[in-house]
Amino acid sequence: MTEIEDFARGATFFGTGGGGTYEAGVEALSEQLSAGREIGWVDVADVSDDGFTASAFGMGSIAPKTQETHREIESFGLDPQSEVYPRRNERLIRALVHLEELTGKRIEVLVPGEIGGGNSCACIAVAAESGRLAVDGDYAGRAVPSIFQTGPYLAGKPLLPLASVDGWGNVAFIESTYNWRMAERIGKYLSVAGFLGCGLAGFLMPGADMKEAVFKDTMTQSYEIGRLIREKRERGEDPVTAVAAWLGGWVLCRGFVAKKEWTDREGYYWGHHTFMGTGAYSNVTLKVFFKNENHICWCNDRVLATSPDLIVAVEDGTGQPLTNSAIQEGMEMAVI
Repeated sequence: MTEIEDFARGATFFGTGGGGTYEAGVEALSEQLSAGREIGWVDVADVSDDGFTASAFGMGSIAPKTQETHREIESFGLDPQSEVYPRRNERLIRALVHLEELTGKRIEVLVPGEIGGGNSCACIAVAAESGRLAVDGDYAGRAVPSIFQTGPYLAGKPLLPLASVDGWGNVAFIESTYNWRMAERIGKYLSVAGFLGCGLAGFLMPGADMKEAVFKDTMTQSYEIGRLIREKRERGEDPVTAVAAWLGGWVLCRGFVAKKEWTDREGYYWGHHTFMGTGAYSNVTLKVFFKNENHICWCNDRVLATSPDLIVAVEDGTGQPLTNSAIQEGMEMAVI
């Protein structure tokens, strides 16, 4: 169980504010452990060049639902207590099955679409539950808001067709689109239309093509970061400075969340967090823009960092990374 928690913690760190929560990741993997299934991954080099690989991933906003949204859900006669696929794994597995039926290809290996506390763990859990392998790698090297910010896009590999399944049992196929941005838009609006995150399956390609697009060893790296944070805590040492040093990064601010601004739009969680430094950072005001994940950081009104570099907010003292939906005004945080 400690290894599961370490991995989910590290994956949440690389999620840079998005990619699903630590709690969701721990739940997904501990469920597989309780069922007696083997959890883990294989080296990218060990995947057959001829066998088919795919990604199973979620799509939708991570923003909290408002009372207005809950009323709209009720107006469609939808009862959250009677979802057809209440478990996220069910949606992802059904999407994989539908993709296999659509293409006639047997999917042997799963590749996480990105790193994130929920998303990486979900893909590995789905591999365990559906009798497939997962690889030690992913297609983004972090969490990203858009499909076209991935290795397959850069390497010229296929995204489509996509199979999408939501909690109500609505199934859709995206067979062709004008470009990747339209595929992203259509997929997002399926989740908007259903009021729930969708489980998708795509990036169907032979192992040889996957190897040209994947970021290698990122699952192992996530585990190592999560373990480092825990071990530093247990020794009474500072996990914030330790993880920054391990990654060759910087601690930009330590203080508290002075302001949170956000909106739920177009299937994304948009907003800003303003961090006020204290102690050695008392002269620092940090503003971070997020679109699900953190992408731009201003220090005293000067742009200091942008994605694809990681901008990560963690609990000061514990080093526990948080998704942006969990960060609230007044929290004591550090930004790496």
